[in-house]
Amino acid sequence: MKTIAPLPDGYTVRPAEPADAEALFDMLAAYNTAVVGYADTTLQEVAYCIDRPGFDRTSDGWLVLAANGLPAGYATTLGTGDRQLIDIEVAAKDPEVTGWLVDRTMQRAQEMGRERGHAEVTVDAFVCRTDEPLRAQLSDHGFATGTSYHRMRIDHTGPAASRAVSPDGPVGVVVRRGAFDDATRWTAHEVINECFRGQFGWVETPHEAWLEANDDVPIFEWAQLTLLEVDGRAVAVRVCTDKYVETEDCGCISMLGVVEEFRGRGLAKFLLHDAFALDAAIGRAGTILHVDTNNPTPALGLYLSVGMKATVVFDGWRRVVPVV
Repeated sequence: MKTIAPLPDGYTVRPAEPADAEALFDMLAAYNTAVVGYADTTLQEVAYCIDRPGFDRTSDGWLVLAANGLPAGYATTLGTGDRQLIDIEVAAKDPEVTGWLVDRTMQRAQEMGRERGHAEVTVDAFVCRTDEPLRAQLSDHGFATGTSYHRMRIDHTGPAASRAVSPDGPVGVVVRRGAFDDATRWTAHEVINECFRGQFGWVETPHEAWLEANDDVPIFEWAQLTLLEVDGRAVAVRVCTDKYVETEDCGCISMLGVVEEFRGRGLAKFLLHDAFALDAAIGRAGTILHVDTNNPTPALGLYLSVGMKATVVFDGWRRVVPVV
């Protein structure tokens, strides 16, 4: 395994603690503002991510501190499923600190693979296209782009703001709003896996872990999950969250999928218009979602056709790493 050079003089590193949330938020908000023009995160989100389910902050996260004791960099390595696919996140202003953090996350990714007996692991990083320093670091570390994600937004002004909420779906379709019981949650999880299996970065998680993750996320409630049924079978799903309520006063569609044999029937378009109407009815400024441009469905074209526009582009970088 590659030996990691020490941090530059004046920097120290340790795991982030819950008490670091506010200072870390300030650093990440400043970093994101330099890249995308606004904070793009909240204190609540940062506090949650420091100690979220499935993440060991003592071994899988690194908080770099400057000589004045303030955060100067942060990175995480998050294994999903059986730890053969691993996501890393890195943020630092100093390029040397960025390089050190990328090295450290990659080392931990290999350790995760070794712990599970894998011969190799796939490491993904999702980076804003305007973040040239981090893109250069990933390229230097052997990563290559595998896909891109567009953040899409529609503003609820004019006709959109007055659109009535329709409780009914297309003819022959039953709309199930909310997932308040075990059976509905089990069904929703199965539909999600069926819709997204094989897509870039998708890993199926055990049902109990999926439940725990959703229960723990402060921006999600089970009332925000919607299923569509045809002849008693769940064939489409939409999951909404409050991710962008604080930062942009917008609703968020975090997941929208239709099982393959039921695509092309207007189900996804109905779920979109329904979400727009719900957000507009409670006074949200707009609705936001992310779309993988390599999606096997023509999702980007669909979102453009209903009036959404791309505001930010993120690239999915990937490297397959032998476990040595």
